[in-house]
Amino acid sequence: MSVDTSKLNLFSFSGKMRILHLSWMAFFISFFVWFNHAPLLGMMRESLGLNDQQIKTLLILNVALTIPARIIIGMLVDAFGPRRIYSMLLFVSSFLCFGFAMAEDFEQLAIMRFLLGFVGAGFVIGIRMIGEWFPAKQTGLAQGIYGGWGNFGSAGAAVILPTVALMFGGEDGWRLAVGSTGVVALIYSAVYFFSVTDTPKGSTYFKPKKNGGLEITSTFDFFLYLVMNIPLFAALAVLTWKLSPVNLGMLSDGVTTMIYIILGTLFAFQTIRIYQINKHVFSETVPEIECYKFKQVALLNLSYMVTFGSELAVVSILPLFFMDTFNLSAIQAGLIASVFAGLNLIMRPAGGWISDKFGRKSSLTLLMLGTGVGYYLLSLITSEWSISLAVIAVIFSSIFVNAGNGAVFAMVPLVKRRMTGQIAGMTGAYGNVGAVTFLTVLSFVSTDIFFMVIAGFAISVFVLIAFFLENPKDQMAEVLPDGTVQMIEVD
Repeated sequence: MSVDTSKLNLFSFSGKMRILHLSWMAFFISFFVWFNHAPLLGMMRESLGLNDQQIKTLLILNVALTIPARIIIGMLVDAFGPRRIYSMLLFVSSFLCFGFAMAEDFEQLAIMRFLLGFVGAGFVIGIRMIGEWFPAKQTGLAQGIYGGWGNFGSAGAAVILPTVALMFGGEDGWRLAVGSTGVVALIYSAVYFFSVTDTPKGSTYFKPKKNGGLEITSTFDFFLYLVMNIPLFAALAVLTWKLSPVNLGMLSDGVTTMIYIILGTLFAFQTIRIYQINKHVFSETVPEIECYKFKQVALLNLSYMVTFGSELAVVSILPLFFMDTFNLSAIQAGLIASVFAGLNLIMRPAGGWISDKFGRKSSLTLLMLGTGVGYYLLSLITSEWSISLAVIAVIFSSIFVNAGNGAVFAMVPLVKRRMTGQIAGMTGAYGNVGAVTFLTVLSFVSTDIFFMVIAGFAISVFVLIAFFLENPKDQMAEVLPDGTVQMIEVD
């Protein structure tokens, strides 16, 4: 390949770097919108008289729709291209923001917050876009920059929106702050649509042959795919349980039962659709040039469940953990906890760069081992530790967790090009599954056991990827509609 793959010029705004900057900003705005409520909850509580259970319900609802949304958006991206779908997602989300800002009671807030979980799927779109524009030897670093810088949108919301609300002032300051994020999303939806293309000039945008599920190339992969779909629906069932009468009591028995029935029906429908798309694997052999191994997808799913899933869970509880353990103020504990998520800005790109430089499998394997060790260290923290030593343990753990995020998505675009959106969607959804899983574990055990459980899960995944994950081949093949085979450099 003739391109210089040694460096990315971050100060350039032309060619592929222009696409990278426009895409991470789209992701930043999607997270800015997704978490626009978090720093304003206190104002919302006073304005609408919300109680603690209602606040908890809003937090749960905010992540509920993101799991299926990432799957659906992944399919749409592969079928229609990232330019259209990113613009559409931001456009629709802007009006959901306006709806949330105008809500007059908890029920209206809850409905709009649930629907706003849709914008959390924005991450998936850029994975395909960056994969189209960057060569394999740069894709890890580029994906890391996209994910790490875009993720900072949630921190941006925490820093900017309280100030905006205070500027507007009054009881409705939070409404105007939330509404302003909708205006930003609306404007940027047009900017993105008219500023990017799905591929570089002259490149082909490969689309799946069938829509509604991943194309599988062997009978073993077919059944593995069905098994890997179960946690996606199980996580939604757990969220429903959290809202049911036996837990938070925000849903009635009848509504809870109805949701369980709907989830079961959707799983059955998805299973049938997967069979319809892939039934040929039971009667004929797929040409080798079309084949890929679904175990690659499954292992990346589990890896992201550990890295990003644990990050979401730990960020949620770390401030309170430090307050209780070391008797710190909320501000002190918040500053220490912010280190864990803040390192994502640097370490996610670093994880992608490490993957590009030192090999995909070896990098992810070592980072997963480090993740397990890091969480084991966190499980040992007690009030007898010095605060500085505890902070070092947090930094150590965060380095491996966030770099692991980057290493996972350095591999995602290298599995099967025409299905990158769907693969990214499923892997991204597993991040949310991890958050639900680990936070559910926390509801039953102490914090030290919580950290130990994540450590055990990380070591288990470390063993799986060490033995079963394969490095991407040098090239992947895609077949054009006219039957022409095009080879794509992968490593």
